[in-house]
Amino acid sequence: MGVWVAGPAATGIMADWGATVIKVEPPTGDPQRAVFGALGVGAQSGVPPFEIDNRGKKSVVLDLRNEDDMATMHTLLAEADVFVSNVRTAGLARMGLDAETLTKKYPRLVYGLLTGYGTKGPDVDRAGYDIGAFWARTGIAHTLVGAGENPPGARSGQGDHTTGLSMCAGVMAALFDRERTGKGRIVETSLLRTGIYTIGWDVGNQLRFGKRTSTKPRANNPTPQMLNYTCADGRAFWLLGLEADRHWPGFIQAIDRPDIAADERFTNAVLRAKNCAPLIEILDAHFATQSYEYWITKFDEYDVWYAPLNSIREAVEDEQIIASGAFIDMAPREGEAPYKAVNSPVDFSDYEPHYGQVPQLGEHEPRW
Repeated sequence: MGVWVAGPAATGIMADWGATVIKVEPPTGDPQRAVFGALGVGAQSGVPPFEIDNRGKKSVVLDLRNEDDMATMHTLLAEADVFVSNVRTAGLARMGLDAETLTKKYPRLVYGLLTGYGTKGPDVDRAGYDIGAFWARTGIAHTLVGAGENPPGARSGQGDHTTGLSMCAGVMAALFDRERTGKGRIVETSLLRTGIYTIGWDVGNQLRFGKRTSTKPRANNPTPQMLNYTCADGRAFWLLGLEADRHWPGFIQAIDRPDIAADERFTNAVLRAKNCAPLIEILDAHFATQSYEYWITKFDEYDVWYAPLNSIREAVEDEQIIASGAFIDMAPREGEAPYKAVNSPVDFSDYEPHYGQVPQLGEHEPRW
């Protein structure tokens, strides 16, 4: 009984992995079906954000204010291995679908509860979305910019999908435990907790040392060998010279700038960090003299580690991303043209996933 993204994302992964997933929707449907209209974008021929997280599911419409429909809901729950919801806990409690009630009534049920802010504390019923609970409140958005700057708008659904993975992993562990004990259990995660874990590098330093490394403007980034640069043709790459002194000699050979290596400001990683601004300025000007293909050819010749700085348009055409299995061919409905979609991120040996169609609202009967 999931709406929008995080809950449906968790069960969408399970559907890709072969689970029978029944999506219980109110008569008006999951609002994600109409997300483009909600955002003021206007009508679209398809809704990829909804399709990614709901393909292969069965859509059942139940009005849970109706006694007969609630009885049908309990019939489904009695047969289910897992129930996942990201409906607010107060709403679940009003319907008698809260975790304590259902796990007592159905002892083998694994109950996945996905919330914005958790189930304890002053803000458990506050509206979150991933923008609020994952990006803003955890500090993730704040780390994207330098001091005194406000972050740009975050791209939609990233925190939701990350949290969906957390829920999916927790449910799998609980199912494995049930195989040994015969008992289900409550599995909880939240956008907030997953966000804190995601930015755990910075949060851990703050907890341990009372500070973190501040985010610097690009022109003053203390790791110029772990930075992005733009080429003459407008394409860009990101250097991956994490072990700065180890990677320095090959880098200097690749860019054919022995004068930089001889500059006393740049002779080791500590000095390059201290004098990062002039070094970045020099490298910006140098990389702007040749095309992207020229530079990556040089990098490969001298084993300089890098990654293309892709736009989304470039990413969907990236040979390696395609080869990795990141995209799938969807089974179109009658009258639809074939199309591709984003794959879920895990593969299994000796298992060929079946990517079912995206269900229309109320397409399926509660029993079949």
